Amino acid sequence: MAQQRGSTAQCRSYTEPQNLTGVSEFFLLGLSEDPELQPVLTGLFLSMYLVTMLGNLLIILAVRSDSRLHTPMYFFLSNLCLADIGFTSTTVPKMIVDIQTHSRVISYVGCLTQMSFFVLFACMDDMLLSVMAYDRFVAICHPLHYLVIMNPRLCGFLVLLSFFISLLDSQLHNLIELQLTCFKDVDVSNFFCDPSQLLHLSCSDTFINEMIIYFMGAIFGCLPISGVLFSYYKIVSSILRVPSLGRKYKALSTCGSHLALVCLFYGTGLVGYLSSVVSPSPRKSMVASVMYMVVTPMLNPFIYCLRNRDIQSALCRLHSRIVKSHHLFCGK
Repeated sequence: MAQQRGSTAQCRSYTEPQNLTGVSEFFLLGLSEDPELQPVLTGLFLSMYLVTMLGNLLIILAVRSDSRLHTPMYFFLSNLCLADIGFTSTTVPKMIVDIQTHSRVISYVGCLTQMSFFVLFACMDDMLLSVMAYDRFVAICHPLHYLVIMNPRLCGFLVLLSFFISLLDSQLHNLIELQLTCFKDVDVSNFFCDPSQLLHLSCSDTFINEMIIYFMGAIFGCLPISGVLFSYYKIVSSILRVPSLGRKYKALSTCGSHLALVCLFYGTGLVGYLSSVVSPSPRKSMVASVMYMVVTPMLNPFIYCLRNRDIQSALCRLHSRIVKSHHLFCGK
């Protein structure tokens, strides 16, 4: 396999780029090819992945086990944690295995599958953040009708709607990529199958496909962002009309954690996009990808645990029940 890749690279270095049809696998660039850095990268990303999994699972368990947290806000939060687990699990385990085995190969089917789940969970995160912003808007601007408006049926419908919209976005990306049958190269300049990278590798005219992807990005990306901005515009307008400073602070504190998540998610995504546009460097693109695909899902549980007393109390009660159960079991 290495010899095949080497001969292909040598052929490209001495001749014009060839049109490769019937491609069965791609080669991921990876983070580094330095042998001395491989154990460090493995330990670092394995630790970050385990922290991400443990933190999000703890929040899900705390919400499910504590009746005080059976509210719309924490229902949406637990679904966001599930989306974050899927989002980081799409790429990080494969990256760790590649570092350990010194392999950068991913099959064509595996590449499309990874890309499909990547788009699905990224869009799911985007949609859920917008739904959570709407939840905070209803809670602050219409507190007397909050439980009536945000009833269990509407909450379940919003989560299912977010999932089906994300699934539609994912499958549309798949349909576009399946139309690419000819490639100039098989080297993907990232540690995962980025949809934009696959388009750039195509040797056919991708102008229409790029326009479709930009249009989809405007629909599936800008609309949730617009929903978040509009919700917080109404929230801020409502808070400014409150005469009491204490009530203003209490209202702001209820959406502080969500606002921090919004800034972190969209901030890292925007930095990654701008860095790829202004300076299309593979290394800078990978650093930006690591930020919003690995670091952001890892920090989300810490943001809610540090800023939310309800989650802290629920985790303490969960720990107490586990300790009591352990003592009872040992006592028997």
